[in-house]
Amino acid sequence: MQLQQLAYFMAVAETRHFTQAAERMRVAQPSLSKQIKSLETELGAPLFSRARGNVTLTPAGEALLPLARRMLADAETARREVAELAGLRRGRVRLGATPSLCAGLLADALARFHHDYPGVELRVEEGGSRDLVRDLARGQLDLALIILPLQSSDPSLVTQEILSENLVVASTSARGRRSYMRIEDLRGRPMVMFRRGYDVREATLAACRQAGFEPRFAVEGGEMDAVLRFVEAGLGIAVVPSMVLENRPRLTGTPLLPGLRRTVALAHRKDVEPTRAAQAFRGTLLSFLGEAARDGTLPQGIEALVDV
Repeated sequence: MQLQQLAYFMAVAETRHFTQAAERMRVAQPSLSKQIKSLETELGAPLFSRARGNVTLTPAGEALLPLARRMLADAETARREVAELAGLRRGRVRLGATPSLCAGLLADALARFHHDYPGVELRVEEGGSRDLVRDLARGQLDLALIILPLQSSDPSLVTQEILSENLVVASTSARGRRSYMRIEDLRGRPMVMFRRGYDVREATLAACRQAGFEPRFAVEGGEMDAVLRFVEAGLGIAVVPSMVLENRPRLTGTPLLPGLRRTVALAHRKDVEPTRAAQAFRGTLLSFLGEAARDGTLPQGIEALVDV
């Protein structure tokens, strides 16, 4: 089994079209088809069903897909690691983070890393914590900032707690500021709710249900920026991480009683050692958080869980 064959297989699986896959891989279509056929012969099972022009994965193809994705990702990581042996003049860090972190602390940490390692390529993938855990397991990310506890039983991740943060109720400041709200105060209030995959959504639903009610959604399914904009427009209130209200003068963040907090962790795959570039970024991030904690410059409601 060759990596090139797996790359051809992935291209067909993603495009569901042999000609388009050949164009993506910049090879002749007969050559790609021949390699796919050789792979099927070696594995002893057809990988695609070709009926009336429609290309679909067979059960064998479905089984191979996540394995092929991970093998290709690991091969790319190996190439990057070897290229970095001469020093961090080049390399790549694929980082996943929740939108709240991308809008807050992460930008400054990325700026410091880019200043120290200008030749290292930074790729940032935004997503809900559950989505990032999935992408880590697939080998599509080197590191990810995720929310604990994990919603998956996957034991293949190493996590390090780095931040603890309050969740607050975001509302328009025109409604007046309150010193705190109780979970029960959310009953019957129109709420703007994140899409599935966001840990904040699950924490909010769990707290409301524990208090004996189902929240009423005014709008459901938004990403972080959309949720904040909908609240600013007066469509409802939302439970959000406290850091996202920095530089949002039209919104007020009201603490909840009993308090809701979330823990942010830096995660990587247990079976693959992070590349030197990824290790350098981890060091930069932890150093940045430690300094911010010592200097008292962390946003309100955030506590660093690293050595300061």
